[in-house]
Amino acid sequence: MPSIKEHIAAIRATIPDHVTLVCVSKFHPIEAIQEAYNAGERDFGESRVQELCAKYQALPKDIRWHFIGHLQTNKVRAIIPFVHLIQSVDSLHLLQTIEQEAARINRVVDVLLEVHVAQETTKSGLLPQELPSLLASTHPHVRIQGFMGMATNTDDPTEIRRCFRTLRTLLTSASNGESLGVSLPTLSMGMSDDYPIAIEEGSNLVRIGSSIFGERI
Repeated sequence: MPSIKEHIAAIRATIPDHVTLVCVSKFHPIEAIQEAYNAGERDFGESRVQELCAKYQALPKDIRWHFIGHLQTNKVRAIIPFVHLIQSVDSLHLLQTIEQEAARINRVVDVLLEVHVAQETTKSGLLPQELPSLLASTHPHVRIQGFMGMATNTDDPTEIRRCFRTLRTLLTSASNGESLGVSLPTLSMGMSDDYPIAIEEGSNLVRIGSSIFGERI
């Protein structure tokens, strides 16, 4: 069976240099993350605050931790001191809470707005019409760096491509909005099963877990 290092090498061979690889380490043990770290990876994604905090304490401090799950406002404070990028901001209330907690420790925190583009009601995220108000809101301790989204859970590549293209179009439109004056360099889309399509459609950050670490334990 190929090692984590070999899995990473195989994936790296398919990802252009300008695309950031986030190794989705949620539900996987510290030893597996350390193996990926030893292979040269520094960006890791977690979806539970308690698990992320435990791993942060146990692992090297130059890891860039990405929070990619639903973030409850009452748990924001725990990750604000060290999180590299919160990819799953799905409400103005959450954005305001991140601002308050970041201001409390005088830190500027990078975030992505999670946008709902899939044909599934179970997936979370902001509706496209909600984006302008969040982008125009005042948050001196938060930097909105772009959008994150997930495609519909389907084997139909046409539908997957539609989701990713919709998100790219929304990002381009927002970035070109002169009245907002925002720069949105990051488009996070694509996971183990669909990241090649995501990259074709403009993703510059992919979130890959099972293809690196195997199925969740």
